[in-house]
Amino acid sequence: MPERISHHGVDSPTAVVAVVVLFAYNGLIFGTYAAAISTLKQRLGLSPIQLAALFIVTGIAAVSAMQVSGRLADRFGARRLCLIGLLPLMAAGVGYGLAPSYGWLIATGISLGLGNGGIDVAMNALAVQVEAARLATGRRPIMSFFHGTWAVGTFAGALAIAFVGSVIGLAPDRAVTSCALTAAGLGVAVVVVAFLVTPETAPVAHVTASGQTVPLPKAAYLLGGLAIASGLAEGTASDWSGNQVQTVTGLPSTTAAWAVTALMACMVIIRLTGDRLVSAWGRRRLVQVGALCAAIGFLTASLTASFPLLIVGWSLVGLGAGVIAPQIYATAGHFGGGRGLAVVVTFGYATSLAGPALIGGLVHAIGIGPTMAVPAVLLLIGLPVARLALPDRSAPQ
Repeated sequence: MPERISHHGVDSPTAVVAVVVLFAYNGLIFGTYAAAISTLKQRLGLSPIQLAALFIVTGIAAVSAMQVSGRLADRFGARRLCLIGLLPLMAAGVGYGLAPSYGWLIATGISLGLGNGGIDVAMNALAVQVEAARLATGRRPIMSFFHGTWAVGTFAGALAIAFVGSVIGLAPDRAVTSCALTAAGLGVAVVVVAFLVTPETAPVAHVTASGQTVPLPKAAYLLGGLAIASGLAEGTASDWSGNQVQTVTGLPSTTAAWAVTALMACMVIIRLTGDRLVSAWGRRRLVQVGALCAAIGFLTASLTASFPLLIVGWSLVGLGAGVIAPQIYATAGHFGGGRGLAVVVTFGYATSLAGPALIGGLVHAIGIGPTMAVPAVLLLIGLPVARLALPDRSAPQ
């Protein structure tokens, strides 16, 4: 492998390129996997219980990797953990592209969880140091943009399978195989680029001069509470928006899918452009406005059966929820390093996995309309929490 270009630091343009490449590739693998699930279910004849077990195993692997990655990133620097995390992501692409059996798929889920969980914390820790270097020289925050490139990657992964299957006309199984193996193959180029341009990051110490361990600030757990509200909002919106629109309007599923499209498009747009709002308003105010916007969107979905209003409601959810996670992750990383990120990301990730299932139980118990108000309530509770956990506009970013 060629010698790494070592003179680029976290304040260089190439550092931004490195973070963008890492976020986008992680999103690409995850988006391809998400779009492949239904085809994998048919290929292997999986039952709902087997699918649930796959998701649980993947989630456990991811949460475990998050805890290890955060602490190792603080000790050795995030760069090494980012590069290592790319390898199981590539293996996962090969795994669900070929998957001849359920056991193979479980091993793929473990690989995906380890790669996604490990690189998620490490690349956010790297992104925090890149953003800190930019802020130190008077430049604009950039965390929201980084998260936007992850969303672009997920969209590209899902779109690739839809395009190859619907437009080119490959059978679903062949479409998944070709797209997954292509995504895995792109990982070779990503590893080379990341090796060349990813900068070294400073270790983050959590000990005093006398050698005592510094406890994690209590604000990390407040940020974790915000991550729960954010994770439930994003998970519910992604998994239930199309179903909710179809249920209350009676429209075909293909028409109801416009709600998902509007949601995802708004989320991508706000993340790619949200850093200007951070500069103008500060993280606290932006998170509060985002939570209020998403809550209004959920309440709209809860109270109306009008298709145009539902599209507006889910668009508001995308705009509002899209700004929350980047800001709470950035704040956790700035004051808590990888260790703080591991706690907050775990809260959000676990909720995004378990939340949609909880929402499903509530839909069965009280109906889909009232259930859509539940994320709105949590988001509104998050308004005073954000005031306690996030810095105001006058404080350093």
